[in-house]
Amino acid sequence: MPVQQRRAALVDAALRVMARGGLAAGTTRAIVAEARMSLASFHYAFDSRDELLRELVRGVVGREFSAATAGMTADGGLAGCLRHAAAGYLQHLEREPGHELLMLELTFHALRNPALQPLAREQYRAYTVAASRLLEQAAELTGEQWARPVPELARLLITLVDGATTTWLVDRDTAATRAALDVAIEAFVTGNSSVSP
Repeated sequence: MPVQQRRAALVDAALRVMARGGLAAGTTRAIVAEARMSLASFHYAFDSRDELLRELVRGVVGREFSAATAGMTADGGLAGCLRHAAAGYLQHLEREPGHELLMLELTFHALRNPALQPLAREQYRAYTVAASRLLEQAAELTGEQWARPVPELARLLITLVDGATTTWLVDRDTAATRAALDVAIEAFVTGNSSVSP
């Protein structure tokens, strides 16, 4: 098996194991057992479990971005784009709650471990890149412009999505989360673009 294929299979296995049982369940032995590989295969593909976790973060952020932007159209302007993105993300959240719970676990675990703190920073850099791309894509699709710098707006968008995700994971109330995001999007677009939502 080519090394890139082996890496992808191990990341997918790690995500399944830790989505089911949490971060602590993702031991190297559990991951290789899930992937039906040997321990030697793991060490051939990754230098460490931390390296696998970095790859896992990139993969989950990529899935989140794909869910949010799939089929996004210019209908409804910037606000319409963001409402579509919110709906796509909420579908992902309902489908894969374990992925998002794991991402929160990873963040707080990394922040408490000095050796892993760079992982939390990398995770939020990946969020920032994804949020920036989403905002830029919305502007390109609609021909409209954001009134404030995209990196600044990306941070605000991440803050909104973090709050919505955590609240949904607690109460699993999709309708309430969708309503809260609708209000947030209206305020976001009204305050940060040259057009009304």
